Amino acid sequence: MDPGACSTSVADAAGECERGVPRVCGVCGDRATGFHFNAMTCEGCKGFFRRSMKRKAMFTCPFSGECHITKDNRRHCQACRLKRCLDIGMMKEFILTDEEVQRKREMILKRKEEEALRESLKPKLSEEQQKVIDILLEAHRKTYDPTYADFTKFRPPVRSQPSSRGATKSSSLLTQDLSSEDSSDLFSSEAFSTFPGVASAQLWGQDESSSVNLEFSQLSMLPHLADLVSYSIQKVIGFAKMIPGFRDLSVEDQIVLLKCSAMEVIMLRSNESFTLEDMSWTCGSSDFKYRVSDVTQAGHSMALLEPLVKFQVGLKKLNLHEEEHVLLMAICILSPDRPGVREPLRVEALQERLSEVLQSYIRARHAAPGGRLLYAKMIQKLADLRSLNEEHSRQYRCLSFQPEHSMQLTPLLLEVFGNEIS
Repeated sequence: MDPGACSTSVADAAGECERGVPRVCGVCGDRATGFHFNAMTCEGCKGFFRRSMKRKAMFTCPFSGECHITKDNRRHCQACRLKRCLDIGMMKEFILTDEEVQRKREMILKRKEEEALRESLKPKLSEEQQKVIDILLEAHRKTYDPTYADFTKFRPPVRSQPSSRGATKSSSLLTQDLSSEDSSDLFSSEAFSTFPGVASAQLWGQDESSSVNLEFSQLSMLPHLADLVSYSIQKVIGFAKMIPGFRDLSVEDQIVLLKCSAMEVIMLRSNESFTLEDMSWTCGSSDFKYRVSDVTQAGHSMALLEPLVKFQVGLKKLNLHEEEHVLLMAICILSPDRPGVREPLRVEALQERLSEVLQSYIRARHAAPGGRLLYAKMIQKLADLRSLNEEHSRQYRCLSFQPEHSMQLTPLLLEVFGNEIS
């Protein structure tokens, strides 16, 4: 639009345009481009009026002075065309002087330059960083089935009536820190899918509370959850193999990193099926909706379950993007401080690269307020996972003391967590 054409500031005129009045030039009937000099006109009549006013032109109609101006004949009679401009309310006072036009042009140019500068300073992901994210997204989508169709291939879940004393204990702990929901709706066995050995080994720790009275012989959900966790470990391995740089590490370090991180990554993955409404993990049909009663029937204790659910709630409330979720899983796997890692510097370099990608993504794509301090909160979740991992290991050892239950574990679980069994 010509800077010399000052848009009207008349509210009524703008309001009429917004209410859907046809945008037709009031002078010649051509398509109007907006309000120019206080009237709705086309570009042609806008320019004609501006030139006529600046030149102080005096036109004479060669006919009767009552020409009907149209798009096709508007050039034939300038006098009647100018008269029509004035009749519809066009005002010369709205025409900018040459100096005002120049200032307006400079202002428009300055705004464009400032906008371009802001855009150039806006955080962006490099092509390489975007490629890393795309690889991880593809890896996750290839190894995580949101339909949970394979769950039907596991040994079927067997649910029996839970101990009343155990249920009472669960309720008393949950209502303190989580929600007012009935404890029977809270925990899920997918928390196990969350733990490679937890799920599989779901054992009841030797707590001093009365809930320890639950007998190991009642662990009817252990076979199903052992299969679930074994399956989840396979998927974590598949995901890890697609992390850029992971396969370049020594085989020994790959094995160590997977054994140490598998349970933590399963916890992260299980957050996708975790629901805040009832604090359960819903994996398709009702058969695979895991609650506290399922968990207790696999031998888990509250020493693990209570902080696990708190972790899941906190992670869910971060509202992570899928990109952030997969980066966090990869960073978790590539932790150089795992016991037994032979080349920690190589692992650290890979983890640092992923950390930089995550920080760049948050700055560029996760707008405030959600992105504020998000990276620090995500790294804290990794520290929380370490604590959960330690408790899982303790409970796994307890389960291994019961041969009739350890024999329910799959070969993969025994291989991955075999070092936990004395």
